[in-house]
Amino acid sequence: MNEHASTAAPAGRAPTVADVLALPVLAAGQPQVVTGLTRLDRPVRWVHITELTDPASFLKGGELVLTTGMPLPDDAAGVRRYVDELTEVGAAALVIELVRRYHRPPDALVRACRARGLPLVTLARDVNFLEVTQVVHALILGNQADAMRRTQRIHEAFTALTLRGAGPEDVVRAAAEMSGRTVVLENLVHQALICEPSGSTVREALTGWERRSRATEPGDRTEVGGPEGWLTAPVSYQGERWGRLAMLPADGTDFEPEHRTVLERTAMALTVARLIHATPWERTAHRNALRDLVEQRHHSPEDARARCAALGLPTEGGVFLAVLVDLGPGGDGAEPETRLHRELGSAGVPALVGVLSPGRLGVLLALRPDRPWRPVAERLGRTVLGLVPAATVGAGSEVADLADTARSFREAARVLEATPPGQPLPADRSFHEPPDIDLRRLLYALREDTRVQDYTERRLGRLIDHDTRHGTDLLTTLGHYLDAAGNKTTAARRGGLSRETMYQRLRAIERLLDTDLESGERRTELHVALTALRVLRAD
Repeated sequence: MNEHASTAAPAGRAPTVADVLALPVLAAGQPQVVTGLTRLDRPVRWVHITELTDPASFLKGGELVLTTGMPLPDDAAGVRRYVDELTEVGAAALVIELVRRYHRPPDALVRACRARGLPLVTLARDVNFLEVTQVVHALILGNQADAMRRTQRIHEAFTALTLRGAGPEDVVRAAAEMSGRTVVLENLVHQALICEPSGSTVREALTGWERRSRATEPGDRTEVGGPEGWLTAPVSYQGERWGRLAMLPADGTDFEPEHRTVLERTAMALTVARLIHATPWERTAHRNALRDLVEQRHHSPEDARARCAALGLPTEGGVFLAVLVDLGPGGDGAEPETRLHRELGSAGVPALVGVLSPGRLGVLLALRPDRPWRPVAERLGRTVLGLVPAATVGAGSEVADLADTARSFREAARVLEATPPGQPLPADRSFHEPPDIDLRRLLYALREDTRVQDYTERRLGRLIDHDTRHGTDLLTTLGHYLDAAGNKTTAARRGGLSRETMYQRLRAIERLLDTDLESGERRTELHVALTALRVLRAD
């Protein structure tokens, strides 16, 4: 069998008429396709040798019919009837040997086969029909056995995923890997929540997703449909349709039965996963998209745009603003996340909202260029503070391209890093933004940097040690002097000291620190160090 089947069909699918004609056992007969050249991709389910005038009564469809031509009727009407019966029962093709009765195919047979679209193949040399049936049947049965084994492996793989409580991303990824096709999970409003590309990019898979998806009508079963020929399967939750899986075609090749099995088992596994993983998958999709934007994990800006657009976020002709929310230690982002989704939706503001890490929410606003962002950020901030009064809201800067949103998120993160707990909000504002970061807040953000700590110690260490050993308070005096911008009179008044005492203390400070307090540069250095010390001690 192996020798004859060397050019067999790919394992797992039934051989086509073209596959069978290429087998050495038939190729030896010098086959020539007379009609139906474009239909040689028909699957061959079996081979049937017949010398009957009514062979159709013994067929079930999909057979390659072999004949010497001996039983063919002599009249054109009889030939047409013969071909009609083969066509109606679904025969894959008719192969006639031109050795015994005919040396060229009868015109009536050619006309009838051409009229009914039945492939007609002639053999110029004698072929052992029994050997043909043995070879082709062995090939078919072998492929069926292979297909059954692969189907069993598919079932086992998805059963294992279900037993270990795999999430939706793992399930869809497994489907793409097993099928070698791109698989997309969408909800009822045609938002692509999970996309696992195979042999293509996210951009190629998701560009224009909603429009393309709506062109493919939803069905109640696994089926191929729509202008692009998607293989789709419904996904249910608690007895109601929740969404749909779409497997995209590749390189113009047809879907095989195994692809249907993979998609159906994927849908079943997702139904179980939805019961196990309580977080709504739309929310998970937003979280994943935000994290990829923040961490710049997309393969390309085009992929990022396609993915966000498939989630319903406008990606062209607008501006984007990143907002981060720090909920404080132990803060639970689930309720604020839900409220912000609802609040922004009611305001008609497209956005991605999701938990980025424990206690931290991320929001990406997509705004029209003519819509000011501050009122939206203000509404967002008030909503958060109404739920979590101790929360801190930080905004980045507007960016015109989705690819630049990582920069806006970095700016918002720096705002949060530079905002100590309890930091008063600016007047009439519920959020902080980059211009709010002054020297003290900058040093607060850098307080764990050993270079800042070392700088502070080198500038003020000797003064602090002197105060500790002698019980003096020269550091406080220096603080009054620096805060008064070098005005000794003001510094003395603030410290409750006489001018002479102030002068004496300043001279002592200059001696201990080996510096000149009349120098503006030296005062600036000391003021920065003292501000850093205050931040470190207040932390």
